[in-house]
Amino acid sequence: MRVVQLDRAFGLENLAIAERPEPTAGPDELVLRIEAASLNYRDLLMVRGRYNPRQALPLIPCSDGVGEVVDVGGAVAGIEMGDRVAPIFAQSWQHGTPGAKELHSTLGGPLDGVLAELVAVPAASVVGVPEHLSDVEAATLPCAALTAWSALVTHGRVGPGDAVLTLGTGGVSLFALQFAKLLGARVAITSSSEEKLARAIELGADRGIHVPSEPRWGRLARGWAGGEGVDHVIEVGGAGTLSQSLSAVRPGGTISLIGVLAGGKEELNLLPILMRNVRVQGVFVGSRAAFAAMNRAIAAHRLRPVIDRVFPLEAVRDAMERMALGRHFGKIAIELSR
Repeated sequence: MRVVQLDRAFGLENLAIAERPEPTAGPDELVLRIEAASLNYRDLLMVRGRYNPRQALPLIPCSDGVGEVVDVGGAVAGIEMGDRVAPIFAQSWQHGTPGAKELHSTLGGPLDGVLAELVAVPAASVVGVPEHLSDVEAATLPCAALTAWSALVTHGRVGPGDAVLTLGTGGVSLFALQFAKLLGARVAITSSSEEKLARAIELGADRGIHVPSEPRWGRLARGWAGGEGVDHVIEVGGAGTLSQSLSAVRPGGTISLIGVLAGGKEELNLLPILMRNVRVQGVFVGSRAAFAAMNRAIAAHRLRPVIDRVFPLEAVRDAMERMALGRHFGKIAIELSR
């Protein structure tokens, strides 16, 4: 079977299509024929060797995909040939708070990921996907969608009338916009592109903030929310944007720390966190139980993910390079059946 892998060294230039033996299902396993996958910024960092420089190679990258069950282990119950499912990001994380074992059971590093025509996974690590979604749409759910859901629902308990600020127009941020509106919240969104802000407003955003025109966008977001500040910030920038997020959030509000697009290290004044009783919550995707709950909500509301572009497997480097440029709006996907 065909796979995409890093063989002996990190770097986009070292991503290549290779052949591996087809897997078979163990007693408690399934084999999935992967139809589509989607990229996260973590995948780019992993390929470049920046996420975990000690990651063992060779590695099949990419954590998010959807596939059809083509082999079922003898001890598996409740899953049948032909079912359409998505493997969860952290293969051992079923519910509750994760421990070290769960946090180190992630696809796309340290475990092989889904950029392969066939993958074998534990039957307990998959979730059925909403029927109304295409394979490409369903492939965007395991990380980006679940991270946004965990931030707003599992940890944030966002409700009607709350003010949410989400940064940028990548996958997590647009899912956060969609989920927040589903929950009845008001949403402001930032971008360096006026065109992207216009598209976000079409999706339901109540306020677009053009960062180049408003470098102190945190204060602007605070005023938009009524002066006290927003209830919740979806913080994907990291150290480079956290000071502005602290300016935007209300006393007692929550900042969900999700990404490091603007850097992981920078001098930061921690006093606003203490003096204004702000909660900074790290969000590491979510459990299988949370994934299932999110999918029920997506199905009930017939929510559709925002797809930027779809690439064939042979163009995976082009897909990664598009993510590196940061020009995408929504999710970048790989269709293995093309």
